[in-house]
Amino acid sequence: MKYRDLGRTGMKVSEIGFGGWAIGGGWGPQDDAESLKALHAAIDNGVTFIDTAAGYGEGRSERLIGKVLRERKEQLLVATKTPPLPGYWPPSPYCKAEERYPATYLRQNIEERLKNLGVERIDVLQLHTWTRAWNRDAVPLHVLAKLKKEGKIRAIGVSTPEQDQSSVVDLMKQGLVDTVQVIYNIFEQEPAAELLPVAQEQGIGVIVRVALDEGALAGRFTAQTKFDPGDFRSRYFAGDRLERTLKRVTEVEADISGSGYTLPQAALRFVLASPAVSTVIPGIRSVAQARANTSVSDLPEMPEALQEKLHRHNWPRAFWYGGK
Repeated sequence: MKYRDLGRTGMKVSEIGFGGWAIGGGWGPQDDAESLKALHAAIDNGVTFIDTAAGYGEGRSERLIGKVLRERKEQLLVATKTPPLPGYWPPSPYCKAEERYPATYLRQNIEERLKNLGVERIDVLQLHTWTRAWNRDAVPLHVLAKLKKEGKIRAIGVSTPEQDQSSVVDLMKQGLVDTVQVIYNIFEQEPAAELLPVAQEQGIGVIVRVALDEGALAGRFTAQTKFDPGDFRSRYFAGDRLERTLKRVTEVEADISGSGYTLPQAALRFVLASPAVSTVIPGIRSVAQARANTSVSDLPEMPEALQEKLHRHNWPRAFWYGGK
């Protein structure tokens, strides 16, 4: 496993991290014992960075991670997320920051995160979504800055809104965040235009989610694939979206043929080719997935020629599962 700086936070993280959504149950039925085995397997293979959220099984993912933190001696770093109070998701331009992320609520919610994880300080606390409308007066981030001074938080982050990821660019330039969590993959390449360069210039840690496009770039789906009703992907790939995605996956497979990479390996190496990226957090829910994903760190770096070849697969979908 290789390690990278998480921006200027002073933390070093494994370039392959552990995405903890699925172990919370958001991707269909999940056995806690299997989740614990997956966490341990990932750590055994060098993972030091784990990402989770309050919303992943209403704290279930956090509690499992907290159990593992108490059982391991390694220095592990955990990022979690606080959601806004109920309302539009993503927040509308008319939402008020002080109503969706009020100070009292933020403090109470972060205490819950600390309790679930069983820690005294959160390594990275991320707001689970954002809107460009709040950039002129980013009240919630000022509250987090106070909590950082109080020792409750080590680093402040924002998980980008899917339909407007570049809304966090101003936050980075203003020095209001230490990290950003972004969607970046072979299909979603918009961050390369501005977000990633600015993050590198400003020393902001970049945590990449959805590198495998919710499993599509893992190469396991077919036209006959059916998802459990409780699986997020049953909505993400609703209607004809899976069919459309599979056609594009086939084109990607043709371009990586002969490269020595499998499809998921190519997807992760493509993300890691950016020097702005600190870590990529594929979802892991089994020992097999832990071993497969962590092994990618030891593979050769992706040649520039192949990176450029894959640029043609940029597919502007924005918040595509919210509409056709």
